[in-house]
Amino acid sequence: MRSRQSMLEIFSTFLCFEDDLVTRWIVDGKLRRSIQTCLGSSREDEASPRFWALYWHQTWQAEAVTDRSSPLGKIATNHLAAYLQEVCYWSAQKIATDLSKKQLISDFFQIAMIKLDRVIKGFKADRGTELKSYASLAFTNAIKDTLRQRQEVEICTDWALLHKVSHKRSIESLQQLGLNPDTIAAYILAWECFKTIYAPTGQGSRKLDKPDLAALNAIADLFNRELGNLSNAPARCDGETIFQWLTTLGAAVRSFLYPTIVSASQPKSASDSSEFLDDFDFTVQESLLTQTIEQEDEIDRDSQRSQLQKILLRALVKFNVESQRLLQMYYGQGLTQKEIASQLATKQYTVSRRLTSVREALLTALCTWSQTTLHKTLDPNVMNDLSVTIEEWLMGHYSHPDLHTETSKR
Repeated sequence: MRSRQSMLEIFSTFLCFEDDLVTRWIVDGKLRRSIQTCLGSSREDEASPRFWALYWHQTWQAEAVTDRSSPLGKIATNHLAAYLQEVCYWSAQKIATDLSKKQLISDFFQIAMIKLDRVIKGFKADRGTELKSYASLAFTNAIKDTLRQRQEVEICTDWALLHKVSHKRSIESLQQLGLNPDTIAAYILAWECFKTIYAPTGQGSRKLDKPDLAALNAIADLFNRELGNLSNAPARCDGETIFQWLTTLGAAVRSFLYPTIVSASQPKSASDSSEFLDDFDFTVQESLLTQTIEQEDEIDRDSQRSQLQKILLRALVKFNVESQRLLQMYYGQGLTQKEIASQLATKQYTVSRRLTSVREALLTALCTWSQTTLHKTLDPNVMNDLSVTIEEWLMGHYSHPDLHTETSKR
């Protein structure tokens, strides 16, 4: 795995696995533009990865108080996810190497990254610990916890698992099967009756055998007595029906807690050498990803345009009546400076000077907004772009028909 060197890479790229090997770093265009903007307006003492890791962690914390799903909150999370790629990989690799049976590093890597929110939330910058050091331990613990849960699921029989699973997980397991609410309610009642009648004893709680016919009939009798508690009660059932329901629930819980992972690169069958990977339409996937990025960028542009308009309108209303009339004549009516000077009985250079003064005031307002909101360094190119933006906005604003109507009334 090639180590990342530049700040742009560290905060905007992600590992790509092929056959459980890291082959390259994939660039996220939106994150690259984000960190590039930040670096362009930062001071020299803000040029370390640690500084920006703390910056994005503080941003994440601030957004989490109000709305973690906000655009800024998502950006902060994604920057931190990119920053912690190597840490997560080495945690996954160490555990995969320590295990006696072959395990995919990429599987452990995904298990750890799923817990990213928990890692970010648990990190306390004021304790003097670096985020990478804390994340290394947190990712390792997350993988181990998942393995312990999987091992417990593998050891338990379905009947023992039904005694260990929670009410919430039981319902989620049945929902995953696509069952309707009334059927789920009946299954859950049967499960509760099962736990009441058929409880494990001694040390054999993990190897609990299936209930015999007498126990199943007892569960069915209790179920039939409790049917009145259901809003849409099903017909009375016997021990065989109870057995079928509990068998279905046990398999659903196991599948929900420990889903089977099938490698996309493995053969479909012994007689078919083609791989599941062959069925993926990467063109469509890439197209959808491109569409998503473009949609997000368009949302960002709309938001910036809206903010820009508010800034310019606020600055515009501060001008006196003469300046606003001058802008209307020049941009709204399309009069030349000479024609305006003639109508106002003044000199052309006076009109030119007043127009320049108004534009400079608008440019000052826009520059302040650009620095504080977009974090742009005001070099000559940026200043020129802002000047063009103001010209375009003024022409669009004063060409509005309502403004012509107001002018004609005057």
